[in-house]
Amino acid sequence: MRGIAFVWQFGEVVLAIALAPLFAGWIGQCRAWMQNRSSPPLTQQYRMLRKLFNKDVALADNASRLFRTAPYVLFASMVLAAAIIPSVVTDLPFARAADAIALIGLFATARVFQALAAMDIGTSFGTMGARREMMVGFLAEPALFMVFFNAFLLFGSTALTSLVDNYATHPSVIDPSVIFAGIAFVMVLLAENARIPIDNPATHLELTMIHEAMVLEYSARHLALVEWASSVKLFNYACIGIALFLPWGIAIHGANIRAVLIALAVLVVKLAFCGAGLALIESLSAKLRIFRAPEFLAMAFLIAVLGLLVHLLLGANTSA
Repeated sequence: MRGIAFVWQFGEVVLAIALAPLFAGWIGQCRAWMQNRSSPPLTQQYRMLRKLFNKDVALADNASRLFRTAPYVLFASMVLAAAIIPSVVTDLPFARAADAIALIGLFATARVFQALAAMDIGTSFGTMGARREMMVGFLAEPALFMVFFNAFLLFGSTALTSLVDNYATHPSVIDPSVIFAGIAFVMVLLAENARIPIDNPATHLELTMIHEAMVLEYSARHLALVEWASSVKLFNYACIGIALFLPWGIAIHGANIRAVLIALAVLVVKLAFCGAGLALIESLSAKLRIFRAPEFLAMAFLIAVLGLLVHLLLGANTSA
């Protein structure tokens, strides 16, 4: 059984790496349909990655070892995060060694290395993007913590796999605080993944860039790893949302191959709806001014805290 668990673990990681560009392409295709534009093919992200990997690297003369290493650290951090998140099965050996708090730490590690690498060359755009990225991360992480704590209070565990297992054991558990946590999580997802209304991943306007400003100096395989890691991060956030709020269909411990295949099909359907939902939000939203981003994330934090208060008040009334 332990060997099968490692097979599921390896399969989930490979699945995240393989499906992440497809998920990003699906969101772009849905946005194009909703905006009445010609949509790029779903395989566009794969074609871009293949083209970048086949190019020669161009580095600045003053690029340090940190600048060269950051794309690999960024990609490895997102892969490790994918190994902790139960997207298909909960029988994940790596998830026992790291909980959701460690998951946030992996996201923070990737952010720090990316910001340091952006400032390493000394360009004005890279430094500007790094400062904005750290500001967004500084405000988004507390809101994400509150979202996690809201879910953890329901079942008393900080492990995502235990939470999904408990949902499967108690499918009738309904808490109004989950609605507030879900809204806050979507706001954090948009901010952490440089999506509208905080950032526009398709823009190259110097005064509005955040993510793109930090990767302007990268090329070839380094840029491919950075873009691939960004896709995996978006995929990871979608799977976190599924595990927290839509865990039904995920195969629990001791599942057979048939249950895993069903869970895989359910995951694809959920990701399709999640991608369409994100595209709808971005199509209906306008990009905020960068100085309005703190207000947006402060609202996400307050909504998550409100969810905690609702849960605590309902628990107090129930016990009384």
